[in-house]
Amino acid sequence: MDIDLIESCKRGNRLSQQQLYNQYAAKMLALCRRYVPGSAEAEDVLIRGFLTVFERIGQFRNEGSFEGWIRRIMVNEALGFLRKQKSLFLYSEIEVAGIEAGTSYTDSSLHTEDLLNLVASLPDGYRTVFNLYAIEGYSHKEIAEMLGVSEATSKSQLSRARELLRNKICQSGAAATKKN
Repeated sequence: MDIDLIESCKRGNRLSQQQLYNQYAAKMLALCRRYVPGSAEAEDVLIRGFLTVFERIGQFRNEGSFEGWIRRIMVNEALGFLRKQKSLFLYSEIEVAGIEAGTSYTDSSLHTEDLLNLVASLPDGYRTVFNLYAIEGYSHKEIAEMLGVSEATSKSQLSRARELLRNKICQSGAAATKKN
């Protein structure tokens, strides 16, 4: 963490802000794209997120991870975008589907980019909860608070997302087998 760069940004130095943007933009754009399906929309979320970072940088107290602080802002911006688009549709509380023990989610021929594309193809609600839980590491309690739903709904969305991903992975494996 470059404390001098952060302090310079707190003073409103434009060159430092540009440097900070350049340092984190690619990573944060990847995060935004996990939540927001369209490239242009994800870039809009990124820009709004960085505007928020620069408006609130004075609130960062040099405690904890600065990147983590930025990530949280970007996640909140992405969730706000989805809410405004009314595309963050979460099913009401449903019985949480069990996941069979010993089920494998990975296929050695499946590349990271392929897996990210499969996650991106999930319905918005599923994708959002999956990203928050599996990638960002939020608990179901935190997700429920962020999205204004119950913990059971968060768990249900995650379970259904995993099930859809499992099916998509199996389908992509079957399709790859047919090609060979």
